[in-house]
Amino acid sequence: MVNNNILSRRALLTGAAAIGATAQLTAMLSATAQEIAEAAPMVDFNTLERVKVDLVAPPFVHAHEQVATGAPKIVEFTMTIEEKRHEVEEGVELWAMTFNGSVPGPMMVVHEGDYVELTLINPDTNMMPHNIDFHAATGALGGAKLTEVSPGEKAILRFKAIKAGVFVYHCAPAGMVPWHVTSGMNGAITVLPRDGLKDAKGNLITYDRVYYVGEQDFYVPKDADGNYKSYESIGDGYADAVEAMRTLIPSHIVFNGKVGALTGDNALKANVGETVLILHSQANRDTRPHLIGGHGDFVWPTGKFHTPPDVDQETWFIPGGTAGAAVYTFKQPGVYAYVNHNLIEAFEFGAAGHFVVEGEWDDDLMTGVLAPSPI
Repeated sequence: MVNNNILSRRALLTGAAAIGATAQLTAMLSATAQEIAEAAPMVDFNTLERVKVDLVAPPFVHAHEQVATGAPKIVEFTMTIEEKRHEVEEGVELWAMTFNGSVPGPMMVVHEGDYVELTLINPDTNMMPHNIDFHAATGALGGAKLTEVSPGEKAILRFKAIKAGVFVYHCAPAGMVPWHVTSGMNGAITVLPRDGLKDAKGNLITYDRVYYVGEQDFYVPKDADGNYKSYESIGDGYADAVEAMRTLIPSHIVFNGKVGALTGDNALKANVGETVLILHSQANRDTRPHLIGGHGDFVWPTGKFHTPPDVDQETWFIPGGTAGAAVYTFKQPGVYAYVNHNLIEAFEFGAAGHFVVEGEWDDDLMTGVLAPSPI
């Protein structure tokens, strides 16, 4: 705790500032910062348990505890930056910038009070400098300044996860932030409460499956005839990409990197009676997730778990630069479309996926009373 002498010194500083005593103010600020640092508890990181996590590509999420056991830990992650050609839909590609080769980057899961320790690698085969800004982190620029890596470099960042929720992370290089983000360089991290997810009455909410949906807006440039352009290297398309972004009109709005990434053989799977946690991020634009034929039993629209969840939602709103969370227990089998309910963005731009659910049909919940027939 900060003692009374420190608090008294702060009061004096306010008076000093009011009369413009700049030199005295600076000296006293330094002294106060030193006293606060000395009063803060020191953590011996050598005594903390370390857990190394192997990340998996979305929509899947690495194995994790829903309720934490033991004391806070140092959770180690490693991500390698990849600059690569990426197909958005058949015949349309761009140079993507990615964390671990996927759009979005992998979902990380820790518990409130844990320390996140990320090794960020930028191979010498890349052309661009990169970094990472964690919305979950506490500190200027979310760690971006501490993780600036040029090709052939790596950096290690550690931060304490003191806020529970789902949070976006993204690349944030000076002067080129929107280009990197809209080229795919974003993802999300989940910080679970140590005692698990709770409803408004404090009852534990558990889930059988968890999926991560990263919604991405792309701005693929077109030529004078309206055809999508491609480029020999990542830098060649920069000027055209900026021009396309400034229209604020995406060429594509997709789930998990491309049109159809979560449909067909890639559809998300579940069974009747299973509870699914859906984590959904959008690093740049607002979105409105909707599960056609289902609901959000419990929804944290901005993903912050110390806020009581909304219940029984049809559609929920996730602001750009935010990640949300929803829990639903499937009650009927079938194919459920999961869409951005700006239906133009879903059906014309690509922001749609499917859940394929197996199980027994319940006529009490829905039945066809009369098949279509002539009037």
